[in-house]
Amino acid sequence: MEKKHEIDIELDEAVAQGNYANLAIISHSASEFVIDFAALMPGVPKAKVKNRIILAPEHAKRLLMSLQDNITRYESNIGRITITAPAPPENQEETPGPMTVGFNVGEA
Repeated sequence: MEKKHEIDIELDEAVAQGNYANLAIISHSASEFVIDFAALMPGVPKAKVKNRIILAPEHAKRLLMSLQDNITRYESNIGRITITAPAPPENQEETPGPMTVGFNVGEA
């Protein structure tokens, strides 16, 4: 029988409020992935980074798998998520520099 490990997680009030982001900039090195979450507002030429998350490659892949699992469950319960923005290039690994993922302003 597999033993489940429980983790006690504390979420303080300031963090629980969250930060709005409609732009993510993803870059990586051999040892880490960096995801910057920013808010780009209409009429403002500069996006302000609100949060930076740094992950080991293994944890980045776990995050990817967890997001995919959650999206699959969301779509089976609520409906398909449609994306109107163009998809990033398929050969993103070969493209130098960070990858930027933008969301439509006002999209939840």
